[in-house]
Amino acid sequence: MFARSESNTDLAAAQLARQATASLAGLLAGLGKTRSELAKAMGVSPGRVSQIMSGDANLTVRTLAAAAEALGAGVEIRFYAQPQTPDRQAGDSGQATPMHENGLPSRL
Repeated sequence: MFARSESNTDLAAAQLARQATASLAGLLAGLGKTRSELAKAMGVSPGRVSQIMSGDANLTVRTLAAAAEALGAGVEIRFYAQPQTPDRQAGDSGQATPMHENGLPSRL
């Protein structure tokens, strides 16, 4: 049920990194701040911020939290159920788990 191929996991990780860096870039632009200013506020080199913003870096929750703190912003990470597709239903009981708006399963 929780099995996921390594290639799917890699693709999902890359997508999450792109989403995070796009959101961070949008926040920077909205605040009128530069990458150099972010680097200074985070206490890291401008090169490190470039790595973070490239989306290629293995972003950690700590890195995301540091960027948010440096910008006086928050970060939200949430899990949610994805719609079932035929390839994901193999071995599935067919019963959907009711989900709360926050993405957590409801108790039945």
